Amino acid sequence: MSVITIPKKAAKEDLVVIPRKEYEELLTFRKLREFTPTVTIRKALKRSERNLRSGKTLSYDDLRRQLGFTN
Repeated sequence: MSVITIPKKAAKEDLVVIPRKEYEELLTFRKLREFTPTVTIRKALKRSERNLRSGKTLSYDDLRRQLGFTN
């Protein structure tokens, strides 16, 4: 069995012990970039939210018909 020494300073603060594999998986999430929408995308999102609130929506079937999909 391995013996580890935890410094008193670390013991008084929040200390989390997890297996190395889990730690490395968590590190991969740090590498992911957060999505930052452009001005154009933000305007499109606001417009779509207004349309949704005002009831200007299409059902899935109506959308398929408008796009010309069959079956």
